[in-house]
Amino acid sequence: MFRLWRISVCIIVMTFASHGQVMALTSDSDTVAEPKRNIVEKFLHYFQSSNKKAITSRPDFSVIGGPHYSSEKGLGLGIVVGGLYSTCPSDSLLPVSNISLVGNIATKGFYMLGLRGVHVYPDNARRINYDLSFELFSTYFWGIGYDWGNDNKNKVKYNQLKLRFTADYEWRLAPKLYVGPATNIVYIRANDLAWDVPWQGEALGHASVGVGGRIQYDTRDNLTAPNTGMLLEAIQLFYPRFTGNGIYSFSSFEIGGNFYTPIWKGGILAMRAHGLFTTGKTPWGMLPTIGGGTIRSYYEGRYRDKNEIDITVELRQHVWRRSGIVIWAGGASVFPKISEMRSKELLPDFGFGYRWEFKQNCNVRIDLGFGKHSTGFLFGLNEAF
Repeated sequence: MFRLWRISVCIIVMTFASHGQVMALTSDSDTVAEPKRNIVEKFLHYFQSSNKKAITSRPDFSVIGGPHYSSEKGLGLGIVVGGLYSTCPSDSLLPVSNISLVGNIATKGFYMLGLRGVHVYPDNARRINYDLSFELFSTYFWGIGYDWGNDNKNKVKYNQLKLRFTADYEWRLAPKLYVGPATNIVYIRANDLAWDVPWQGEALGHASVGVGGRIQYDTRDNLTAPNTGMLLEAIQLFYPRFTGNGIYSFSSFEIGGNFYTPIWKGGILAMRAHGLFTTGKTPWGMLPTIGGGTIRSYYEGRYRDKNEIDITVELRQHVWRRSGIVIWAGGASVFPKISEMRSKELLPDFGFGYRWEFKQNCNVRIDLGFGKHSTGFLFGLNEAF
Protein backbone atom coordinates (compact mmCIF):
# COMPACT_ATOMS: atom_id res chain seq x y z
CA MET A 1 0.00 0.00 0.00
CA PHE A 2 2.82 2.28 0.45
CA ARG A 3 4.38 4.81 -3.03
CA LEU A 4 7.35 7.49 -3.20
CA TRP A 5 8.99 8.11 -5.67
CA ARG A 6 10.82 7.62 -8.85
CA ILE A 7 14.30 9.21 -8.97
CA SER A 8 17.52 9.27 -10.96
CA VAL A 9 19.93 10.54 -8.37
CA CYS A 10 19.40 10.11 -4.63
CA ILE A 11 21.64 11.50 -1.92
CA ILE A 12 20.45 10.51 1.53
CA VAL A 13 20.44 13.37 4.00
CA MET A 14 19.46 12.87 7.62
CA THR A 15 17.77 15.45 9.80
CA PHE A 16 18.05 14.82 13.51
CA ALA A 17 17.63 16.49 16.87
CA SER A 18 20.54 17.49 19.04
CA HIS A 19 20.99 15.21 22.00
CA GLY A 20 22.77 17.81 24.13
CA GLN A 21 25.22 16.92 26.83
CA VAL A 22 24.99 13.57 28.57
CA MET A 23 25.76 13.72 32.28
CA ALA A 24 27.14 10.73 34.20
CA LEU A 25 26.92 10.68 37.99
CA THR A 26 30.17 9.57 39.63
CA SER A 27 29.17 10.38 43.20
CA ASP A 28 26.61 12.29 45.18
CA SER A 29 28.59 15.50 44.69
CA ASP A 30 30.51 15.08 41.47
CA THR A 31 29.26 14.90 37.89
CA VAL A 32 31.30 14.47 34.75
CA ALA A 33 30.00 15.70 31.42
CA GLU A 34 30.78 13.79 28.26
CA PRO A 35 32.53 15.95 25.68
CA LYS A 36 30.18 17.72 23.31
CA ARG A 37 29.89 16.05 19.92
CA ASN A 38 30.48 18.17 16.86
CA ILE A 39 28.01 18.08 13.97
CA VAL A 40 29.82 15.23 12.18
CA GLU A 41 29.98 13.13 15.35
CA LYS A 42 26.27 13.73 16.02
CA PHE A 43 25.51 12.70 12.43
CA LEU A 44 27.45 9.44 12.74
CA HIS A 45 26.03 8.71 16.19
CA TYR A 46 22.49 9.13 14.86
CA PHE A 47 23.12 6.58 12.12
CA GLN A 48 24.77 4.14 14.52
CA SER A 49 21.95 4.27 17.07
CA SER A 50 18.87 4.71 14.85
CA ASN A 51 18.08 0.98 14.77
CA LYS A 52 18.93 0.18 18.40
CA LYS A 53 16.07 1.92 20.17
CA ALA A 54 13.53 -0.25 21.96
CA ILE A 55 10.02 -0.29 20.50
CA THR A 56 7.54 1.49 22.80
CA SER A 57 3.86 2.37 22.70
CA ARG A 58 4.72 5.84 21.41
CA PRO A 59 6.06 6.14 17.85
CA ASP A 60 9.82 6.54 17.63
CA PHE A 61 10.05 9.02 14.76
CA SER A 62 13.07 9.52 12.55
CA VAL A 63 13.50 11.76 9.53
CA ILE A 64 15.14 10.76 6.29
CA GLY A 65 15.20 12.58 2.99
CA GLY A 66 17.30 13.86 0.19
CA PRO A 67 17.51 15.63 -3.15
CA HIS A 68 16.64 13.81 -6.36
CA TYR A 69 16.62 14.45 -10.06
CA SER A 70 14.79 12.94 -13.00
CA SER A 71 13.95 14.15 -16.49
CA GLU A 72 10.22 13.95 -15.66
CA LYS A 73 10.24 15.71 -12.28
CA GLY A 74 13.41 17.80 -12.40
CA LEU A 75 15.39 18.60 -9.27
CA GLY A 76 13.46 17.93 -6.10
CA LEU A 77 13.50 17.07 -2.43
CA GLY A 78 11.79 14.15 -0.76
CA ILE A 79 11.33 13.71 2.99
CA VAL A 80 9.89 10.85 5.01
CA VAL A 81 9.10 11.06 8.72
CA GLY A 82 8.76 7.43 9.77
CA GLY A 83 7.70 6.05 13.14
CA LEU A 84 7.56 2.55 14.61
CA TYR A 85 5.56 1.60 17.71
CA SER A 86 3.76 -1.26 19.41
CA THR A 87 0.35 -1.38 21.07
CA CYS A 88 1.81 -3.97 23.45
CA PRO A 89 5.60 -3.50 23.79
CA SER A 90 5.89 -6.47 26.18
CA ASP A 91 4.70 -8.83 23.43
CA SER A 92 7.80 -9.49 21.33
CA LEU A 93 5.79 -11.55 18.82
CA LEU A 94 3.32 -8.76 18.03
CA PRO A 95 4.01 -7.16 14.61
CA VAL A 96 5.25 -3.61 14.95
CA SER A 97 2.86 -0.83 13.88
CA ASN A 98 4.15 1.92 11.61
CA ILE A 99 3.20 5.41 10.49
CA SER A 100 4.86 7.61 7.88
CA LEU A 101 4.44 11.22 6.77
CA VAL A 102 5.74 11.63 3.24
CA GLY A 103 6.50 14.83 1.36
CA ASN A 104 7.99 15.46 -2.06
CA ILE A 105 8.49 18.54 -4.22
CA ALA A 106 10.26 18.99 -7.56
CA THR A 107 11.02 21.81 -10.00
CA LYS A 108 8.95 20.45 -12.90
CA GLY A 109 5.66 20.68 -11.09
CA PHE A 110 5.51 17.74 -8.72
CA TYR A 111 4.06 18.17 -5.23
CA MET A 112 3.01 15.35 -2.95
CA LEU A 113 2.02 15.02 0.69
CA GLY A 114 0.88 11.75 2.23
CA LEU A 115 0.13 9.94 5.47
CA ARG A 116 0.12 6.16 5.63
CA GLY A 117 0.53 3.35 8.08
CA VAL A 118 -0.61 0.12 9.72
CA HIS A 119 -2.00 0.01 13.27
CA VAL A 120 -1.90 -3.42 14.93
CA TYR A 121 -4.01 -3.94 18.05
CA PRO A 122 -2.83 -5.99 21.08
CA ASP A 123 -2.76 -9.74 20.54
CA ASN A 124 -2.95 -8.96 16.79
CA ALA A 125 -6.74 -9.21 17.10
CA ARG A 126 -7.48 -6.28 14.78
CA ARG A 127 -5.70 -4.11 12.22
CA ILE A 128 -6.21 -0.79 10.50
CA ASN A 129 -4.48 -0.02 7.20
CA TYR A 130 -4.71 3.54 5.89
CA ASP A 131 -3.25 5.77 3.17
CA LEU A 132 -4.12 9.43 2.57
CA SER A 133 -2.38 11.44 -0.16
CA PHE A 134 -2.59 14.72 -2.06
CA GLU A 135 -0.70 15.05 -5.33
CA LEU A 136 -0.12 17.65 -8.03
CA PHE A 137 1.96 16.34 -10.89
CA SER A 138 2.96 17.57 -14.33
CA THR A 139 2.97 14.13 -15.91
CA TYR A 140 2.14 12.21 -19.08
CA PHE A 141 -0.70 10.15 -20.50
CA TRP A 142 -0.37 7.70 -23.38
CA GLY A 143 -3.93 6.41 -23.61
CA ILE A 144 -5.87 3.29 -22.67
CA GLY A 145 -4.63 -0.14 -23.72
CA TYR A 146 -1.27 -1.68 -24.55
CA ASP A 147 -1.11 -0.35 -28.11
CA TRP A 148 -1.63 3.23 -26.98
CA GLY A 149 0.96 2.94 -24.22
CA ASN A 150 3.51 1.26 -26.47
CA ASP A 151 3.44 4.11 -29.01
CA ASN A 152 5.38 7.08 -27.68
CA LYS A 153 3.75 9.36 -30.26
CA ASN A 154 0.61 9.26 -28.08
CA LYS A 155 2.44 10.81 -25.13
CA VAL A 156 0.62 13.92 -23.86
CA LYS A 157 1.78 16.15 -21.05
CA TYR A 158 -0.84 17.32 -18.56
CA ASN A 159 -1.22 18.49 -14.96
CA GLN A 160 -2.78 15.87 -12.72
CA LEU A 161 -4.59 16.66 -9.48
CA LYS A 162 -5.22 13.61 -7.34
CA LEU A 163 -6.71 13.14 -3.88
CA ARG A 164 -6.89 9.63 -2.49
CA PHE A 165 -7.93 7.92 0.72
CA THR A 166 -7.91 4.17 1.25
CA ALA A 167 -8.55 2.32 4.49
CA ASP A 168 -9.71 -0.98 5.87
CA TYR A 169 -10.54 -2.31 9.33
CA GLU A 170 -9.87 -6.00 9.85
CA TRP A 171 -10.86 -8.50 12.54
CA ARG A 172 -9.03 -11.76 13.16
CA LEU A 173 -11.48 -14.60 12.57
CA ALA A 174 -8.92 -17.38 12.96
CA PRO A 175 -5.16 -17.55 13.49
CA LYS A 176 -3.57 -15.33 10.80
CA LEU A 177 -6.93 -14.80 9.03
CA TYR A 178 -8.41 -11.28 8.88
CA VAL A 179 -11.65 -9.98 7.35
CA GLY A 180 -13.22 -6.54 7.35
CA PRO A 181 -14.75 -3.61 5.44
CA ALA A 182 -12.70 -1.49 3.06
CA THR A 183 -13.10 1.81 1.24
CA ASN A 184 -11.35 3.68 -1.56
CA ILE A 185 -12.10 7.34 -2.33
CA VAL A 186 -10.35 9.05 -5.25
CA TYR A 187 -10.71 12.37 -7.02
CA ILE A 188 -8.59 12.86 -10.14
CA ARG A 189 -8.52 15.53 -12.82
CA ALA A 190 -6.40 16.24 -15.90
CA ASN A 191 -5.68 19.93 -16.57
CA ASP A 192 -3.68 21.95 -19.11
CA LEU A 193 -3.39 19.25 -21.76
CA ALA A 194 -2.39 20.05 -25.33
CA TRP A 195 -4.88 17.56 -26.85
CA ASP A 196 -7.34 15.06 -25.44
CA VAL A 197 -7.39 12.34 -28.11
CA PRO A 198 -5.61 9.72 -25.90
CA TRP A 199 -8.48 10.02 -23.38
CA GLN A 200 -10.76 8.55 -26.05
CA GLY A 201 -13.79 10.59 -25.01
CA GLU A 202 -13.39 10.02 -21.25
CA ALA A 203 -14.28 12.83 -18.83
CA LEU A 204 -11.07 14.58 -17.78
CA GLY A 205 -12.14 14.75 -14.13
CA HIS A 206 -14.08 12.32 -11.97
CA ALA A 207 -14.66 11.21 -8.39
CA SER A 208 -14.79 7.54 -7.41
CA VAL A 209 -16.16 6.26 -4.11
CA GLY A 210 -15.85 2.54 -3.52
CA VAL A 211 -16.95 0.33 -0.64
CA GLY A 212 -16.49 -3.35 -0.11
CA GLY A 213 -14.40 -5.81 1.86
CA ARG A 214 -10.99 -7.32 2.31
CA ILE A 215 -9.89 -10.79 3.39
CA GLN A 216 -6.29 -11.46 4.33
CA TYR A 217 -4.25 -14.45 5.48
CA ASP A 218 -0.96 -13.22 6.92
CA THR A 219 1.86 -15.31 8.42
CA ARG A 220 4.70 -12.80 7.84
CA ASP A 221 7.15 -12.36 10.71
CA ASN A 222 6.97 -8.56 10.27
CA LEU A 223 5.14 -6.11 8.02
CA THR A 224 7.95 -3.97 6.57
CA ALA A 225 10.83 -6.37 5.75
CA PRO A 226 9.52 -9.95 5.96
CA ASN A 227 11.94 -12.86 6.25
CA THR A 228 9.46 -15.73 6.43
CA GLY A 229 5.77 -16.39 5.87
CA MET A 230 3.18 -15.38 3.33
CA LEU A 231 0.47 -12.81 2.67
CA LEU A 232 -2.64 -13.85 0.74
CA GLU A 233 -5.34 -11.24 0.21
CA ALA A 234 -8.37 -10.36 -1.86
CA ILE A 235 -10.18 -7.00 -2.06
CA GLN A 236 -13.60 -6.54 -3.63
CA LEU A 237 -14.86 -2.97 -4.10
CA PHE A 238 -18.05 -1.62 -5.68
CA TYR A 239 -18.43 1.87 -7.15
CA PRO A 240 -22.17 2.31 -7.75
CA ARG A 241 -23.74 5.51 -9.05
CA PHE A 242 -25.55 6.27 -5.79
CA THR A 243 -22.24 6.73 -3.88
CA GLY A 244 -21.26 9.63 -6.12
CA ASN A 245 -19.66 7.96 -9.13
CA GLY A 246 -21.91 9.60 -11.70
CA ILE A 247 -21.96 7.78 -15.03
CA TYR A 248 -19.01 5.61 -13.97
CA SER A 249 -20.53 2.58 -12.28
CA PHE A 250 -18.00 -0.23 -11.97
CA SER A 251 -16.38 -2.74 -9.65
CA SER A 252 -12.86 -3.95 -8.98
CA PHE A 253 -11.42 -7.20 -7.70
CA GLU A 254 -7.81 -7.39 -6.54
CA ILE A 255 -6.03 -10.58 -5.55
CA GLY A 256 -2.43 -11.19 -4.58
CA GLY A 257 0.03 -13.46 -2.86
CA ASN A 258 3.44 -12.64 -1.33
CA PHE A 259 5.80 -15.42 -0.23
CA TYR A 260 9.06 -15.20 1.74
CA THR A 261 11.56 -18.04 2.32
CA PRO A 262 15.10 -18.03 3.79
CA ILE A 263 17.36 -19.98 1.42
CA TRP A 264 20.81 -19.54 3.01
CA LYS A 265 22.55 -17.31 5.54
CA GLY A 266 21.36 -13.75 4.98
CA GLY A 267 19.44 -14.70 1.83
CA ILE A 268 15.68 -14.33 1.42
CA LEU A 269 13.74 -15.43 -1.65
CA ALA A 270 10.63 -13.28 -2.07
CA MET A 271 7.88 -13.72 -4.67
CA ARG A 272 4.74 -11.75 -5.48
CA ALA A 273 1.86 -12.64 -7.84
CA HIS A 274 -0.87 -10.03 -8.25
CA GLY A 275 -3.87 -9.16 -10.36
CA LEU A 276 -6.38 -6.30 -10.53
CA PHE A 277 -9.54 -6.72 -12.59
CA THR A 278 -12.36 -4.23 -13.25
CA THR A 279 -15.80 -4.58 -14.81
CA GLY A 280 -18.34 -2.01 -15.90
CA LYS A 281 -17.59 1.55 -17.00
CA THR A 282 -14.21 2.12 -15.36
CA PRO A 283 -12.94 5.74 -15.62
CA TRP A 284 -9.42 6.31 -16.95
CA GLY A 285 -8.06 7.38 -13.57
CA MET A 286 -9.17 4.12 -11.91
CA LEU A 287 -7.87 1.70 -14.53
CA PRO A 288 -5.17 -0.73 -13.35
CA THR A 289 -1.70 0.49 -14.31
CA ILE A 290 1.87 -0.77 -14.53
CA GLY A 291 4.80 0.91 -12.78
CA GLY A 292 5.62 2.78 -9.60
CA GLY A 293 5.26 -0.22 -7.27
CA THR A 294 6.46 -3.80 -7.55
CA ILE A 295 7.06 -3.46 -11.31
CA ARG A 296 9.75 -0.81 -11.04
CA SER A 297 10.97 -0.38 -14.63
CA TYR A 298 8.05 1.57 -16.08
CA TYR A 299 6.69 5.07 -15.81
CA GLU A 300 3.62 4.78 -13.61
CA GLY A 301 0.46 5.04 -15.67
CA ARG A 302 2.01 4.59 -19.10
CA TYR A 303 0.38 1.19 -19.53
CA ARG A 304 -3.22 0.93 -18.32
CA ASP A 305 -6.32 -1.05 -19.18
CA LYS A 306 -9.31 -2.69 -17.49
CA ASN A 307 -7.21 -5.57 -16.18
CA GLU A 308 -3.63 -6.08 -15.02
CA ILE A 309 -1.51 -9.01 -13.81
CA ASP A 310 2.10 -9.08 -12.63
CA ILE A 311 4.61 -11.44 -11.02
CA THR A 312 8.01 -10.76 -9.45
CA VAL A 313 10.72 -12.98 -7.94
CA GLU A 314 13.34 -11.19 -5.83
CA LEU A 315 16.50 -12.33 -4.03
CA ARG A 316 17.37 -10.23 -0.97
CA GLN A 317 20.86 -10.71 0.40
CA HIS A 318 22.39 -9.21 3.53
CA VAL A 319 25.99 -8.28 2.73
CA TRP A 320 27.70 -6.49 5.60
CA ARG A 321 26.50 -4.86 8.80
CA ARG A 322 23.45 -2.80 7.80
CA SER A 323 23.93 -3.11 4.02
CA GLY A 324 22.28 -5.49 1.60
CA ILE A 325 21.51 -5.93 -2.08
CA VAL A 326 18.59 -7.28 -4.11
CA ILE A 327 18.09 -8.56 -7.64
CA TRP A 328 14.70 -9.23 -9.18
CA ALA A 329 13.00 -10.41 -12.36
CA GLY A 330 9.39 -10.48 -13.38
CA GLY A 331 6.80 -9.25 -15.82
CA ALA A 332 3.37 -7.69 -16.20
CA SER A 333 0.56 -7.28 -18.69
CA VAL A 334 -2.47 -5.03 -19.21
CA PHE A 335 -5.46 -6.16 -21.28
CA PRO A 336 -9.19 -5.40 -21.79
CA LYS A 337 -10.27 -8.98 -21.01
CA ILE A 338 -8.71 -12.38 -20.38
CA SER A 339 -9.44 -13.67 -23.87
CA GLU A 340 -7.42 -10.80 -25.36
CA MET A 341 -4.17 -11.41 -23.49
CA ARG A 342 -1.16 -11.66 -25.85
CA SER A 343 2.32 -13.00 -25.05
CA LYS A 344 3.90 -10.37 -27.33
CA GLU A 345 2.42 -7.68 -25.09
CA LEU A 346 4.20 -8.95 -21.97
CA LEU A 347 6.19 -6.22 -20.20
CA PRO A 348 9.41 -7.69 -18.73
CA ASP A 349 10.91 -6.20 -15.58
CA PHE A 350 14.30 -6.87 -13.95
CA GLY A 351 16.86 -4.96 -11.95
CA PHE A 352 18.93 -4.61 -8.82
CA GLY A 353 19.04 -2.43 -5.74
CA TYR A 354 20.79 -1.47 -2.54
CA ARG A 355 19.36 -1.75 0.98
CA TRP A 356 20.44 0.04 4.13
CA GLU A 357 18.86 -0.83 7.48
CA PHE A 358 17.71 2.54 8.78
CA LYS A 359 15.85 0.92 11.68
CA GLN A 360 15.15 -2.65 12.64
CA ASN A 361 13.00 -4.13 9.84
CA CYS A 362 12.89 -0.74 8.12
CA ASN A 363 15.13 -0.40 5.08
CA VAL A 364 16.02 2.50 2.87
CA ARG A 365 15.90 1.19 -0.68
CA ILE A 366 17.36 2.42 -3.96
CA ASP A 367 16.34 0.40 -7.03
CA LEU A 368 17.31 0.52 -10.69
CA GLY A 369 14.94 -1.35 -13.00
CA PHE A 370 15.05 -2.23 -16.70
CA GLY A 371 12.04 -2.96 -18.88
CA LYS A 372 10.87 -2.82 -22.48
CA HIS A 373 12.37 0.41 -23.81
CA SER A 374 12.16 1.74 -20.25
CA THR A 375 14.19 2.23 -17.07
CA GLY A 376 13.14 3.25 -13.58
CA PHE A 377 14.91 4.63 -10.51
CA LEU A 378 13.19 4.47 -7.14
CA PHE A 379 14.02 5.59 -3.62
CA GLY A 380 11.90 4.91 -0.59
CA LEU A 381 11.40 3.17 2.72
CA ASN A 382 10.62 -0.53 3.18
CA GLU A 383 10.62 -3.23 0.55
CA ALA A 384 8.70 -3.11 -2.71
CA PHE A 385 6.47 -5.90 -1.36
